[in-house]
Amino acid sequence: MASRSSADLLDLASGNLLDIPQTPRALPRFMTAPGIISDLDDGDSDVTSSGCCERKIIVTNMLPLQAKRDAETSKWQFSLDEDSIYLQLKDGFSSETEVIYVGSLKVDVDASEQEEVAQKLLEDFNCVPTFLPHDLQKKFYYGFCKQQLWPLFHYMLPVCPDHGDRFDRLLWQAYVSANKIYADKVMEVINPDDDYVWIHDYHLMVLPTFLRKRYNRVKLGFFHHSPFPTSEIFRTLPVRDEILRGLLNCDLIGFHTFDYARHFLSCCSRMLGLDYESKRGHIGLDYFGRMVYVKILHVGIHMRQLESVLNLPSTAARVKEIQEQFEGKTVIVGVDDMDIFKGISLKLLAVEHLLQEHPDLRGKVVLVQIVKPARGLGKDVQEAKRETYLTAQKINETYGSPDYKPVILIDRPVPLYEKSAYYAVAECCIVNAVRDGMNLIPYEYIVCRQGTLGVDEAVGVKADSRRSSMIVVSEFIGCSPSLSGAIRVNPWDIDAVAEALNLAITVPDSEKQLRHEKHYRYISTHDVAYWACSFAQDLERACQDHYNKRCWGIGLGLGFRVLSLSPSFRRLATDHIVSAYKKTNRRAIFLDYDGTVVPASSIIKTPSPEVISILKILCSDPKNTVFIVSGRGRSSLSEWLAPCEMLGIAAEHGYFIRWSKASEWETSAMATDLEWKKVVEPVMRHYTEATDGSNIEIKESALVWHHQDADPDFGSCQAKELLDHLEDVLANEPVVVKRGQQIVEVKPQGVSKGLVAQKVLSAMVEGGKPPDFVMCVGDDRSDEDMFESILSTVTSPLLPAAPEIFACTVGQKPSKAKYYLDDPADVLKLLQGLAAASSVKPRHLPEVQVSFESAV
Repeated sequence: MASRSSADLLDLASGNLLDIPQTPRALPRFMTAPGIISDLDDGDSDVTSSGCCERKIIVTNMLPLQAKRDAETSKWQFSLDEDSIYLQLKDGFSSETEVIYVGSLKVDVDASEQEEVAQKLLEDFNCVPTFLPHDLQKKFYYGFCKQQLWPLFHYMLPVCPDHGDRFDRLLWQAYVSANKIYADKVMEVINPDDDYVWIHDYHLMVLPTFLRKRYNRVKLGFFHHSPFPTSEIFRTLPVRDEILRGLLNCDLIGFHTFDYARHFLSCCSRMLGLDYESKRGHIGLDYFGRMVYVKILHVGIHMRQLESVLNLPSTAARVKEIQEQFEGKTVIVGVDDMDIFKGISLKLLAVEHLLQEHPDLRGKVVLVQIVKPARGLGKDVQEAKRETYLTAQKINETYGSPDYKPVILIDRPVPLYEKSAYYAVAECCIVNAVRDGMNLIPYEYIVCRQGTLGVDEAVGVKADSRRSSMIVVSEFIGCSPSLSGAIRVNPWDIDAVAEALNLAITVPDSEKQLRHEKHYRYISTHDVAYWACSFAQDLERACQDHYNKRCWGIGLGLGFRVLSLSPSFRRLATDHIVSAYKKTNRRAIFLDYDGTVVPASSIIKTPSPEVISILKILCSDPKNTVFIVSGRGRSSLSEWLAPCEMLGIAAEHGYFIRWSKASEWETSAMATDLEWKKVVEPVMRHYTEATDGSNIEIKESALVWHHQDADPDFGSCQAKELLDHLEDVLANEPVVVKRGQQIVEVKPQGVSKGLVAQKVLSAMVEGGKPPDFVMCVGDDRSDEDMFESILSTVTSPLLPAAPEIFACTVGQKPSKAKYYLDDPADVLKLLQGLAAASSVKPRHLPEVQVSFESAV
C-alpha cells in the first residue's frame, strides 16, 4: 500500500487535492501573435508558435497593480504599482519584449466579476490574475508561506508551539494547490517553444514542477528573494525534497548572495546526492541530463523613479520641514517592516546604550524609525510591536526632555516622497535586521543622499559639492556584502552596534565622502534593470540546448523531473539485441559486476543462483567470449563465480585477468613495482583518521579512499585535499591518482576497463575469429572507458567488417553508450533472453585464448 506521503504526491499530480472551484476560463490557451489569441487546444510541448516578438511571462505572488472600487460606479479600478520591482524589471528588457504578468490581486474579487476583471487586466495591463478562493488564499499565504516557510527561511525552527507553527500537511496541500492554479494560468497564455517564464520567490517553489511536467522543454527561471537557510535548517522541513525538486525543474535559479546559493547547493548535495561544478564562471548541477544553472546577483533599485521622486516639489518642501524640526541635531534613520526579524527592538537598545555611554550625545542625536506595516499576521508581530513601543517610551522618558525625543516612531503609511526626504536629511542609516533576504533601504538612502537639484536647493547644498553618507548594516542581510564601505555589525551585540553608531556620526567628513562615493558608483551601475537584463541573458544561455536533446518525463507527483539525453540514446530492447545475437557467430560480451549483474545497493554482494545459471549458459556457447570486468579483487570474484568455468574475469579494473577457471591469473603488462603503496597508505590513513565515516580499501594493485559515509561537504573537501596531496608525493611515480564517485583511487598507469576490452577484442582478431557482435553493459564511470574503447577498437582497419555494437549503461543518465537499461533487474532479463537464444554445446577453452602479455 502506498504511504500517505506517496498518496499525497499522486493526488497533487492529478490536481485533485482540494475541492477548489474552477477559476473562470477567460483566457484561451495560446497567444500565437502579439495581441491575437487563438483557441487552440493545448496539445503537447512541440506546438510551434508564430509569435514574432520575444515574450517573457513574469509569475509573482501578487501582480504589480493597485486596485480600488470606484465610489460612484462600484466598478473595480486598477493602476500600475510603480514601486513594485516586478514592474520595474521591465527596464532590463528590450523595447520589443512583451511582458505578461501572472499573479494574484491584493483585493478579493467576487466570482461574478472575475471573468470581466480578468479580461480587463489582460487588455489594459497584460496581467493574468489568479483568483484563489478566500479559504485557499488564507491557508496558502498566511498559513504555509508566512507561518512555516518564512520563519524557516529566516532560521526560526518551531521547537515549541509558542515559537513558530509546526508543520501542517493541510497547509502544505493548500500551498501545492495554489501553485497548481498559478501553473494553470501560465498554461493559458504561454507559447511553450518561445516564451521565457520567470518565477519569483518562495511562494511558488513547486510551480516549476507543474510547468515542466506539462511542457518538458519550457524555459524556466526562478529567483529566490528570501534568505536560503543552511541544510541543517532546511532539512527539518518534511517536504524538503519536493521543494528542492521543484526548484531543480527550472533552468536557472537566482540568489542574492553566494551564501544563499551555497546553502541551496549544500541541500542538493546532502538531500538529493547531487554534485555541482563551476565551469567558466557558471555554477551548474547535472540533474538527470539537464544542466541547472545557479546565478548569484542581487536585485537593485530603480534609479530613475527614485530620482524623479526627489525632484518633486513635495519632497523639497518636506526636506525643509524636517530640517527645521531637527535643526542642530544629527538624524539617524531606520525603515523596517514590523516583524520579529527586522531587529527594531535591538536597534532601540543600541541607541539606549549609545546615549548611556556617551552623555555628550544626549539632546543631539535622534533616531527616526519608520515602521512599515507587517506582511504577516500572528502574535509574534503583536509582541514585536509591543516591545518596540515600550522600549522607545523607556528611552524617551530616560533621556528625553519636553523639546527633545531621542526616538521618534512613525507608525503609519509613509509615502515615498516623505521617506526620501528623511533619507536626504539623515547623516546615518541603520539596518539592523537579524535576518533579511536583500533589503534595499541602504541603496535608497545612498541615492537620496546623492541628491538632485531640487533636494540640493532645499538642503542648501551646492550642486558641485561632495556628498557624504554613513551606513550601519547587519551582517545577516543580503545587501551587506555589496556595501563594502558600510560599518557591518552583529545586531545581537548591543554594545558593538552602539559603538558603530557613534563611529558613523563622528567619523571625519572626508571619510564619509569616500564611503559614499564608493557606494553610489556601485548602486548606480547595479540597478534593477542591470539585474533583470543579466538574469534574462543567463536564462537564454541556460536554455539554448533545449532542442538538441531528447526528453522523457519520469517520476510521480512532485517527484516529477525530465530526463534529457542525446537524441541517439534509447532503451535497449531485448527483441532487438536477441535478433542480432542469433544472426552472429563470434560474440564478445563484457559485463560489469556491482550495479550491473548485482544491485549496487544490495548488502549481499554474491551473485544469485539465477545470475550464475545465466552466465554458465552464455559461457558454454562456443560462439561467445564472456568476461566479467570489475574493480573488485580477484579472490572475491573467483570464489563467487567459481561455477562458471568458462567465464573470463578481469579483476581490479584489468590489473589481473583470467580467461577461464582453468587458466592462471595473468598480470597486466603495465604492472610495475608497487613500492609506491608504502607512500600512499600512510597518507590515506592520516585523512581517514581526520574524516569520520571514511575508510581505505586495500587492493593488490591499488588503494582506494572512500568517503560515501562521511559528511558530504567535509568528505568532498577532504577528497580534494587528498587528491592534491597524493599528486604531489607521487609526481615521479608511474601511477594515476583519480577522483571518482565519493572515492580517491591510486592505481598503476595504463590500467583500465577500456584496456581490458581492447585486449580481448585484439586477442579474438589475432586468433582468427574477429567479433561480429560486441555487447558491453556497465553502470559507473569506469565502464565509460569500456564503451569508449569498444567504439574505437571496432572501427580499427584490422577488422574485416564492423560488428554489431551494443554499449549499454545501467540507469537513465548521460553516457558514451548508445543504449540504456533501467536497473540490474532489466540487465538480468536481457541476459535471460540471450541465454534462451544460445545454442549450448559442450566446449573446451576458446581458441582465441592467448597470453595476456602478448595481446598488448
